[in-house]
Amino acid sequence: MEKLIAFYNSSIGKKVTMSLTGLFLCTFLVEHLVGNMILFAGREAFDSYSEFMVANPIIRAVEYLLFASLLFHPLVGLLLWINNKRARPQKYDVYMLKENTPLASRITMLTGSLVFLFLVVHLRTFFIPLRFAEVKPSPYGLVVEAFSSAPYCAFYLVALVFLAYHLRHGFQSAFQTLGLRTKSYIGLLDAVAFIFWFIIPLGFAAMPIYFYFFQPATTAAATALGVH
Repeated sequence: MEKLIAFYNSSIGKKVTMSLTGLFLCTFLVEHLVGNMILFAGREAFDSYSEFMVANPIIRAVEYLLFASLLFHPLVGLLLWINNKRARPQKYDVYMLKENTPLASRITMLTGSLVFLFLVVHLRTFFIPLRFAEVKPSPYGLVVEAFSSAPYCAFYLVALVFLAYHLRHGFQSAFQTLGLRTKSYIGLLDAVAFIFWFIIPLGFAAMPIYFYFFQPATTAAATALGVH
C-alpha cells in the first residue's frame, strides 16, 4: 500500500492516474452518446431508456466510479499543472508554450477547466432534477426544454469545441504516458483519437441543433409537458 501511495505521489504516478481516469471518461462518452441518440426515436423511447438506466444496479454502481473519475481527473490535473509551473523557470516555460507546443496541448488546462464548468451546469440541468426532484420530470421533456433555449444551446456547442480540443491532446497523451503510443500502433491510435475528438463532439452537437432548429415548437411544448 505504501508503494502504491508513493507511486501516486510521484509525477509519473499522477500522470498515470490522469491517463486511466481520462480513458475511462472517454468510454463513458461513447456510452453516453449512444444512449442520447435514442432521443431521435422520440419521448417514449428515450424515457424508457432513462428508466432502465436508473433502475439498473450495475449502472448505478458504475456511476460511483464515474463520479470518482470526474473528481480525480481534474484534481490530479490541477496538481500536475501547479507542479509543472513551480518546476519550470518562467522564460523556459514561455518559450516552450509559444514555440514548441501544439495549441491543443498549450490550452489543456483552460479547456479542462471549461469542460468541468460545463459538466457542473449539465448535471444541474439534467441529472439533479431527474434524481432528486420530488416530482420526477420526463427526461425527454428536460432535453427539449433545455435545447429550446438559444443561450443554453450556444453554451452547449461552445463547450463541445473546448471538449474536442481537450480530447485531441488528452487521448493521445494518455497512451503516450502508458507507453502504448508506439510506431506499430500510432496510425491506429491517431484514427481512434480522431473519432474521440471530432466525431463524438459532432454527435453531441447534433442534439441541440436538431431540437432548436428542426423540432416543431408545438411538438416541443407538448413533449416537454409529457403530452402525447
